[in-house]
Amino acid sequence: MIVTKDSREIALMRQAGKVVALVHQKLQEVIVPGITTSQINEICEKVIRENDATPSFLHLYGFPASVCTSINEVVVHGIPDNTKLKEGDIISVDVGACYKGYHGDSAWTYAVGKVSDDAKRLMDVCEKSLEAGLKQVKPGNRLSDISHAVQTYLESHGCTTPLDYTGHGIGSEVHEDPAVPNYGLPGRGPRLKAGMTLAIEPMAHLGSCETEVMNDDWTVKTLDRSLAAHYEHTIVITDDGCEILTKL
Repeated sequence: MIVTKDSREIALMRQAGKVVALVHQKLQEVIVPGITTSQINEICEKVIRENDATPSFLHLYGFPASVCTSINEVVVHGIPDNTKLKEGDIISVDVGACYKGYHGDSAWTYAVGKVSDDAKRLMDVCEKSLEAGLKQVKPGNRLSDISHAVQTYLESHGCTTPLDYTGHGIGSEVHEDPAVPNYGLPGRGPRLKAGMTLAIEPMAHLGSCETEVMNDDWTVKTLDRSLAAHYEHTIVITDDGCEILTKL
């Protein structure tokens, strides 16, 4: 069931989104060669807790950390550890924060020092596919209009998207109805209505769309080990479009 949010709930989600945005602002400063993903996790959790929120992902379905840190060919759900980032890596950091019972969720992909032209292109295409999806968010459109816009942008720029991982509704739970795929025909699914809150999150691969889950039962890698990127915002649908809740 898709739950629309009232003004009180949206205000709480706006604050949760602000906390997530503050984390990403901090990540722009600290992601440099030599930092470990465990240190990134600690920094993110500190910012979340300093802003009167709690990490949404910590122990969610048993996940052992506060954020997901996904390097290079890791698509999603990378577990922070003692891995040091190297010059030329890219890393996607997925951050969730809960404020007074409501969640914000946003992922962003960061360059570690100077990266390859292929990595730059992948990051740019994935971020712009998110923008393409957001342009379809307005009352009266169908959910799959978002999905189709993301897929069309990615594929027209030589990238693929995994079929097994999607965006989602969000609110008092991190994951609510509906699922928001990054592919599909337009004009399908429920009509978008003001008050719906969604986490829209394109993932892009430079190679094939196929993925595999590692032995830790969390880390998802591209099957062909091509580079992957991930961008996500939490939004609320308004009377004439949408408001992005996870940016300052």
